[in-house]
Amino acid sequence: MDYEGGCQCGRIRYRAEGPRDRACVCYCRMCQKASGAPFMAFVRFPARQVHWSQPPDTFASSNRVERGFCSACGTPLTYRQVDGPNISLTINSLDDPESVRPEMRFSPDQEVSWCRSLQDLPGREMDLTTSPGFVNHQHED
Repeated sequence: MDYEGGCQCGRIRYRAEGPRDRACVCYCRMCQKASGAPFMAFVRFPARQVHWSQPPDTFASSNRVERGFCSACGTPLTYRQVDGPNISLTINSLDDPESVRPEMRFSPDQEVSWCRSLQDLPGREMDLTTSPGFVNHQHED
């Protein structure tokens, strides 16, 4: 199975050829800072199986890891250990994020305490696309 995805503005697109490796969520503080979210979700592939419309911009978040993103819209796209054979793609940058389900958690001890209670929060449907004057600038999946 092949997986396709990209950034929200559409400047960067990718195709990852299966088979894929593991999928995970990571609660480490570096992932929290890189995403602005309580965790990041990734699916890993051998780097040679991922093909780009153009390579993402990168930030060396440590001496061992670089993170790929779109400099135009800011979408986080990758996590890669420097000189490693694999690259992890952000699950929600996939056109079909439901096609991958995380199988493991990294750094669960760094999970923010309120993550465990999110499912208990009241839900509210919200669809801005139906509001008058709404114009979507995101790339369509």
